[in-house]
Amino acid sequence: MSTIIETPRLLLRNWQEDDRAFFHEINSDPEVMEFFPALRSREESDALMDRVVAMINDDSFGFYALQDKNSGDVVGFTGLMRTDLEPFMPKGVLEIGWRLAQRYWGKGYVTEAALASLAYAFNERGQDEVVSFAVHNNHRSTAVMQRIGMVNDPKRDFDHPSVPDSHPQLKRHVLYTISKQQWLNQHGKSGV
Repeated sequence: MSTIIETPRLLLRNWQEDDRAFFHEINSDPEVMEFFPALRSREESDALMDRVVAMINDDSFGFYALQDKNSGDVVGFTGLMRTDLEPFMPKGVLEIGWRLAQRYWGKGYVTEAALASLAYAFNERGQDEVVSFAVHNNHRSTAVMQRIGMVNDPKRDFDHPSVPDSHPQLKRHVLYTISKQQWLNQHGKSGV
């Protein structure tokens, strides 16, 4: 098991073969995927997990499995991934994102993991900016963005090019951002 980040309650690590059923669970749950245009089949979920594993192996950036240290259960994912959404943002901008199984909602796991991920991005990997984006009315996700110190940049809000026209209510995305300097101002040189 390759742990990338550790928090008081969580290990953020690469995915393992025995995580596949859970990965499919969170990618096929209608409540978890409320703001996405489609649920993923098991094959689609496995293919996505394979891509994420390869990304993490390549440069340690990707959506990491969140494992509860006490129970050993995987509860969801949080992590950092390079974007490819030109012209809305330059290719390679680092995005922070998350997804959690419903039974683990409301326990603060995402906020804890996201703060640790930002510390990793800025303090250990020398990134200058991290962004996050969500469907405009996804208040659960934007609340996390605000809790971790990110600020909406309305000039950079956009209609997501991967969302099909059949789902116009999911097209408009708000973009939140935090710079390394803002992070340091909020957390000091220690970073958390």
